[in-house]
Amino acid sequence: MDAFVRNFLQLLVLAVWALVLGRVIVSWVDPQGRNTISRQVISMTEPLLAPIRRLLPATGALDLSPLILMLVLSALLGVVGR
Repeated sequence: MDAFVRNFLQLLVLAVWALVLGRVIVSWVDPQGRNTISRQVISMTEPLLAPIRRLLPATGALDLSPLILMLVLSALLGVVGR
């Protein structure tokens, strides 16, 4: 794989990983999304988290979809980094 493409994919995966981490932090600080930044982070990550959330069984107030997505992104980063 070309170095440029590999570096671009790594950067893209890391950016998505950071957004998901931001979503987790936003869920603790501003879960209703009243702040503009909170709404942006929620709207950017919801298309990635919603399909995972539909596949997981209901766990009450605990949302495991960010953890699943972060694990998948970490595995993808490991594959792309080779």
